[in-house]
Amino acid sequence: MKRIWMYLKMYKKECVLAPLFKMLEATFELFVPLVVSAIIDVGIAGADKGYIVKMCFVLVALAIIGLTSSITAQYFAAKAAVGCSTQMRHHLFKHIQSLSFTEMDTIGTSTLITRMTSDINQVQNGVNLVLRLFLRSPFIVFGAMIMAFTIDVKAALVFVGAIPILAVIVFGIMLSTRPLYKKVQAGLDKILGITRENLTGVRVIRAFNKENEEVYRFKKSNEELNHLQKFVGKISGLMNPLTYAVVNISIILLIWIGAVRVNSGTLTQGQVVALYNYMSQILVELIKLANLVINITKALACANRIDGVFAVKSSMADGKLDISETGKNTQVPAVEFKNVCLKYAGGGEEALTDINFSVMPGETVGVIGGTGSGKSSLVNMIARFYDATEGEVKINGRNVKEYNIESLRNHVAVVMQKALLFKGSIRDNMKWGKKDATDDEIMEALDISQSREFVEKKDGKLDAFIDQGGKNLSGGQRQRLTIARAMVRKPDILILDDSASALDFATDAALRKAIRGMKSSPTLFIVSQRAASLMHADKIIVLDDGKVAGIGTHDELLAGCEVYQEIYYSQFKKEAM
Repeated sequence: MKRIWMYLKMYKKECVLAPLFKMLEATFELFVPLVVSAIIDVGIAGADKGYIVKMCFVLVALAIIGLTSSITAQYFAAKAAVGCSTQMRHHLFKHIQSLSFTEMDTIGTSTLITRMTSDINQVQNGVNLVLRLFLRSPFIVFGAMIMAFTIDVKAALVFVGAIPILAVIVFGIMLSTRPLYKKVQAGLDKILGITRENLTGVRVIRAFNKENEEVYRFKKSNEELNHLQKFVGKISGLMNPLTYAVVNISIILLIWIGAVRVNSGTLTQGQVVALYNYMSQILVELIKLANLVINITKALACANRIDGVFAVKSSMADGKLDISETGKNTQVPAVEFKNVCLKYAGGGEEALTDINFSVMPGETVGVIGGTGSGKSSLVNMIARFYDATEGEVKINGRNVKEYNIESLRNHVAVVMQKALLFKGSIRDNMKWGKKDATDDEIMEALDISQSREFVEKKDGKLDAFIDQGGKNLSGGQRQRLTIARAMVRKPDILILDDSASALDFATDAALRKAIRGMKSSPTLFIVSQRAASLMHADKIIVLDDGKVAGIGTHDELLAGCEVYQEIYYSQFKKEAM
C-alpha cells in the first residue's frame, strides 16, 4: 500500500481533482430527488405546466453538469492510475534487472512475468476505481441518508437501520476474499509456469511423445485454479444478492411507512417518491461499492505480491572499483581462483569445491568435464553471475567483489551455452556488445566468428532481419553471431561456454585460430565437451563432480589424468570408427 502511495505522489493534482469532480457530480445527483419531489408536489399537483417545464430544464442542467464532472474525473483518475502503474512497472523491471542469478533462480521466471503484467494491471484498475468511487459511493450513501432526514425523520430511520447491515456485508466479504485472491494469483503463476515450460520445450515434449501427459498436467492445474476462482466468485457473488435483499426490504418498509404518513397528512406524495429515489441511489451506489471492494481486494493482494519482489534484495553487493583502473599487468594473473567453493541457494551440496588455479593475461584455458561437473558454474563466477560462498575469485589481482559490476562485465564477455539473439537486424544485435560500434568493427567481429560469409549472402546484409530468438537462423549461425556480438566489445576476458557445439570441427578450429590472432590478445576460456577443441590450449582444467581432477597441457593430462584420458579416448575411439 505504501508503495502505491509513493508512486501516486507524482500525481497529486490528479489524485485531488478526480475525487473532487466525482464529489461534485454526486452533490448534483443528490438534488435530483428533491427536484422530482417539487415537480410532483407543486407542478403536477397544481397543474402548473410552466413550473414543470422549468424544473425539467433544471434536471437537464443537473445531468449536463454531472456528466461533465464525471468525464473530467475519469480523465484525471485514468491519468493517475496509468501513470502510477507505468512507474511501478518501470521500477519493478529495473529492480529485477538488479537481482543476481541466485534471486532470479529462487523467485522464478513465470511468477515475475505475472507480477510485471497481470498484477500491475490489477493495481492499475484498483487505483482507477478508488479515485473515482471510494469517496463518491460513501458520500452518496450517507448523503442520501442525511437528505432523507431533511424530508422526514421517522422514514429516515429505515436508512439508519439498513446502512450498518450493508456495511457488515460489504466489509465482511472483502476481508474473507482477500487471502483467497492471493491464492488465485499464485495459481495463475503455476499455470504460466507450465505454459512457458511447454512452449519453450515443445520439441522435447513431442520427441518423447509426452503431449497427453502435459495436457493432463495443464488441465489438472487449470481445474484447480478454476475451482479456486469459482469458490472466490461464489463468496464475492453473495455481495449483490445480499445488498439487493437488504435494500429492497428497506424500500418495502419505506413505502409502507410513507403510505401511512401520506394518509395521515404528514408527508406528501412527492416526498415519498424522493425518499424512494434516495433509497434507489443507495442501492446503485452499493452495487458500485461492492464491485469496488472486490477490485480493491484483488488490487491489494496483487500489490502485496509486487511488494514481495521489491523486498528481495540482491545478495551481490556492488563494488566501487572500476576495472579499467587496474589495467593489464603481465606479471599479475588475469584470473585467479583461491580455495573457491560455490553452493547454489537451496542446492544442498556444493557445486564447486576448493578450486585453485591462476591464468596469466592472453592465455587460452580449456575447461572440460562430464555433465554436471561444474564447468558453467566455474566460468559464471568470473563475470560474477554468482559469488563464491567460500574463497576468492580475483581479476587483475583484485577480488571481483571490489569491482563495479557494470565495469567488470564491460571487460568480460560471456557467450552462453544457449545462443540467444534478439528481434531486430543483425546490426542491432551486434550493437548489444558495443553501442557505438561502427560497421567496420562489426564486420571484423563477424570475420573472427566465421559469420561474414553467411551474413553477406543475406538480403540487406547487416540490416537483415532476425526473428525473436533467432528462429530464422540455423543453430550454427546463431552461435557464430552470439560469438561475434561478444567480439565487438574486444573484451579483456572472453568466455565461450560450450558456445561452439553446433559448429563443425573445421569452423571451430578456424574460430579459435582467429581469436588467438586478435591484436587485443584476450584471456580466453573455452568450455567444451570436445577434447579436440581444447587440445591446443595453454592449460586445461579438468573438473569431476565439482572438484579439480587435473590442470595442465593436453600432453600432461593425457599422461597423468584418468578423467581426461577417459573423455579423450572415448571421443577419439568414436572418430576412429
